[in-house]
Amino acid sequence: MPQFDRTEPALDLPLPPGATGALVLADGTVLWGKGIGAAGMSVGEVVFNTSMTGYQEVLTDPSYAGQVITFTFPHIGNVGTNAEDIETVTPAARGLIVRADVTDPANWRAARHLDAWLKSYGMVGLAGIDTRALTRRIRDKGAPNGVLVHAPDGRFDLRAAWAEASAWPGLEGMDLAKDVTCTQQFSWDEAEWTLGVGYGRQAEPRFHVVAVDFGAKRNILRCLASAGCKVTVLPATATAEDVLRLSPDGVFLSNGPGDPAATGEYAVPMIKGVLDSGKPLFGICLGHQMLGLALGAKTYKMDTGHRGANHPVKDLATGKVEITSQNHGFVVDEATLPAHVEVTHRSLFDKSVEGIRVKDKPVFSVQYHPEASPGPQDSHYLFHRFVEMMEGTK
Repeated sequence: MPQFDRTEPALDLPLPPGATGALVLADGTVLWGKGIGAAGMSVGEVVFNTSMTGYQEVLTDPSYAGQVITFTFPHIGNVGTNAEDIETVTPAARGLIVRADVTDPANWRAARHLDAWLKSYGMVGLAGIDTRALTRRIRDKGAPNGVLVHAPDGRFDLRAAWAEASAWPGLEGMDLAKDVTCTQQFSWDEAEWTLGVGYGRQAEPRFHVVAVDFGAKRNILRCLASAGCKVTVLPATATAEDVLRLSPDGVFLSNGPGDPAATGEYAVPMIKGVLDSGKPLFGICLGHQMLGLALGAKTYKMDTGHRGANHPVKDLATGKVEITSQNHGFVVDEATLPAHVEVTHRSLFDKSVEGIRVKDKPVFSVQYHPEASPGPQDSHYLFHRFVEMMEGTK
């Protein structure tokens, strides 16, 4: 993780005219702007997302727990918000940073202004920042810790904000899955959304999938349902016995936030038990990373991570390139993969591991998000690949 000088910086700064918000980084940098959303302070790791659409899905993705999201696309908020385009009921992101002021919504599906939506969830935001400059800083120096401040009265305690940013431990070593997982078992049958119809229902499932929720996005569950699955969702702390007593045809490991090594302390033993059972197993994002740990590999934290809906990934088996949706700051260390595990997908940005499979078992995982939401649907075939594995072992 980036290291910052903990010496107190000079923070007796004049208040720019009209400033009601600021981003205070752990190195003492202060970026002024206009506060949006809820008033107050919020600390987190400052990251950037390059998606050109789907800001509501991004803000409600549980994998953003502990993070402040800088949107590189300038038109955030222009289509408002609605009750359908959410990936979890309670957003876990720490806040957002945008370039332009949030405009009134101009979309037929809009039910609420983004600013009002942010206030309803107590989420702090900041507008008017040079997001290009901030993104370059993150790209070149790594994702810093920072505090968002929204003070409508113009009163800022920059020293308190800097102290909080400096003291925050960062995501490395942090288990956040427990904060965003479900608290009890439940069933899911909602299928994907279609224009003019809304969300469908899976009434005639052919397979039973147990999904372990480390911070699952709703659209993952919808994709499983649309592929013909009855889905039973279990909390992140479920054991192998909890999973297998439900007699699933397959097991799914969801996305989620935080350090996979920290979450893996309780999840890896569960995954090893499922591997021993021979059940088909499919993991996404954090689930992919923890599958790697269960197989004997290691993970490490990236400088900036991958966050956006436009990341090219190559399928090494077919040679095809998929444009993918991604959100992760940790990655599986390829050099530590055992001989019976092979890399199936690779990032064309930095050559990092984007997918693995076990050679002698119906087990595979990908680092990116085939369910999209937001993003392209190039990778939906992976859900059908999982179904084919279940067909082959049933």
